[in-house]
Amino acid sequence: MGPTASGKTALAVELVKRYPMEIISVDSALVYRDMSIGTAKPDAELLTVAPHHLIDIRDPSVPYSAAEFREDALQAMAEITTRGCIPLLVGGTFLYFRALQFGLSAMPAADPDIRARLEAAAERDGWGTLHARLAAVDPKSAARIHATDPQRIQRALEVYELSGQPMSTLHAQQAVTELPYRVLKLALIPANRLLLHDRIAARFRQMLAEGLLEEVRKLFERGDLSAELPAMRAVGYRQVWRYLSGKLPYEAMIEQAIVATRQYAKRQLTWLRGETGLQSFVAEDRHVLEGVCRVIDDWLGNDGRDNKLSM
Repeated sequence: MGPTASGKTALAVELVKRYPMEIISVDSALVYRDMSIGTAKPDAELLTVAPHHLIDIRDPSVPYSAAEFREDALQAMAEITTRGCIPLLVGGTFLYFRALQFGLSAMPAADPDIRARLEAAAERDGWGTLHARLAAVDPKSAARIHATDPQRIQRALEVYELSGQPMSTLHAQQAVTELPYRVLKLALIPANRLLLHDRIAARFRQMLAEGLLEEVRKLFERGDLSAELPAMRAVGYRQVWRYLSGKLPYEAMIEQAIVATRQYAKRQLTWLRGETGLQSFVAEDRHVLEGVCRVIDDWLGNDGRDNKLSM
């Protein structure tokens, strides 16, 4: 686990070279096809060295849920362990990690009309106003969801309208489903927040240089996608989409995308601080690979043949 731009993929590839592991992507944007540059999707050369499960499995027009991820991840894990290998789960979508480990409560399905109405209210009044509305009906969810996280604000309000109950209440009622694997939880935590911010800014500008605008323009011109779809609300894509829609100047698009990514990384770090049983490593440490390998070796307690393990 780790925030965006912390070096998770590079570390995972090195682990695959050293252990009988196969990578399962835990990323809500990497599941979508035709979204490679803005998601920092591994390129063909890297995928040859370290194949990834659960990337490019869904068209951007079709939303993908945490429940679907859990089902797909469990299937992939079963197949990997059957081959005598270890599932290595890598990513920054922590809701997916939680869904996999503990299961999910029964939540009402998405309602396009409610979502459109909430989106219109946000355009008119701002997401801060909707966050305040959420605080009034579901203070526990509002305390957990940042005021700059429109997707989760919208979902929490939608759940409340559909069920008449706060989403936090439904979460509390969920039945814990035991994961049939031993779990070793590892995290890359940047020690230098300013350095992480610089890396985020540099990475987004590099994405633009690699053709991010053209990538999003192709999606924009398809005609069957909209800004309300989860795929198009991914950080970076949302801002470029607004630029292509004429709602943002170019430089403002860049600045908003960088700020939104930094805010996303902050939320990820907040989530990690509340994670139990986590073994953390300094992302900038040049010896981080050796440290992680020592922990894995101790965990396995043998030469790496114990494959009922996931990370």
